[in-house]
Amino acid sequence: MILADRWKDYEVLDCTDGEKLERWGKYILLRPDPQVIWSTKRISAEWKKLNGHYHRSNRGGGEWEFFDLPQEWQIEYKLPSEGVTGSDSMTFNLKPFSFKHTGIFPEQAANWDYIFETIKSARASDDREIKALNLFAYTGGATVAAAMAGAKVTHVDASKGMTGWAKENAKSSGLEEAPIRWLIDDCIKFVEREIRRGNKYQVIIMDPPSYGRGPKGEMWKMEDNIFELIKLTSQILADDAIIYLINMYTTGLSPAVLNYMIAETVIKSHGGSVSSEDIGLPVRDTGLILPCGSTARWTP
Repeated sequence: MILADRWKDYEVLDCTDGEKLERWGKYILLRPDPQVIWSTKRISAEWKKLNGHYHRSNRGGGEWEFFDLPQEWQIEYKLPSEGVTGSDSMTFNLKPFSFKHTGIFPEQAANWDYIFETIKSARASDDREIKALNLFAYTGGATVAAAMAGAKVTHVDASKGMTGWAKENAKSSGLEEAPIRWLIDDCIKFVEREIRRGNKYQVIIMDPPSYGRGPKGEMWKMEDNIFELIKLTSQILADDAIIYLINMYTTGLSPAVLNYMIAETVIKSHGGSVSSEDIGLPVRDTGLILPCGSTARWTP
């Protein structure tokens, strides 16, 4: 399992009865988590010190209940800094919004480390230009990590609001002038156009949702569309590519499914190898690991 275990400003304190208790900076939030199907004793004192609680509704969705929580606050994440010149501190602007989210998925810190270190290493060896494509880019965690490592990044997401939020995170992280293209687009249609243009990328990162819609109502469903997207993106992966990474949250799909699809597409056209693992967060009070989806990483 891949662990996001380097956080200082975030931690899972405990989890039981379908919910996880988290610390985001100095604020304590309680949010639902479909992976938490167990019922165990609540031992943490923070259970009684909540700043915010997202209540799920039996009819779907839910709503926040707040107890002294600001509308917006910041946390930082330090990327691996050995041998790094310049900033290594990612700063995220958090705010609770619809369907329980706060603006980042903290387990993705393990992938940010990987992206940052791999790009840094490649640029240190021959100082070449690295073009990175981040699809379903959300609020830009992977975009910030790639840009901090020196890549030229194309950030693509269907949501205008999420793209604006990602720009705020880049600015807060000192990347206001970094070479980042911000595009509001349907990811499949964008990749199809890049194929026709002949554009290639050394880094391709994808974090698709289980379900979603493009800016013009285009329907995305993981089980129906992910293999098509992998086939398409393999065509814009450069011959000197260094990263092809897919993250997946869809319940019921094994990490081995990603392995199989990448082996049938990317490896057939570019060689290399792929490994897929669950990704998780350590739980402070139990010493156990909370699973948070899976990640596949192709390497040349």
